[in-house]
Amino acid sequence: MSFWENFWDIFWWFFTACVFIAYLFGVFAIIGDLFRDHGLSGWWKAVWVLFLCFLPFVTLLVYLAARGDGMADRSMERARRDQDAADSYIRKVASASPSEEIARAKALLDAGTISADEFERIKGRVLV
Repeated sequence: MSFWENFWDIFWWFFTACVFIAYLFGVFAIIGDLFRDHGLSGWWKAVWVLFLCFLPFVTLLVYLAARGDGMADRSMERARRDQDAADSYIRKVASASPSEEIARAKALLDAGTISADEFERIKGRVLV
């Protein structure tokens, strides 16, 4: 009888693969959190990583129980900083400089699309 002929062998293989993948996600999340935490000294970070190598499942559970709240706070702070940086970059790239807007308005004035009053209004809004 081959390995793949028994349903429970297949089930067990998929179960162990899922547990291993979940473990890897947990380890990488903890390692990322360790290096994101500026309040923890380098020695404590080394101790956590050392324990992750030699007592992986126990260390993972202890870390989540002991430092899980801080882990969530650091993750939210990082997401907030990343969002602020993205918003700032989008504002910087999306908005035209005042001289570009005045040049566009001047081109519209020269083409007769807008009146002189509208041009002055645009220029006043841009220069404020």
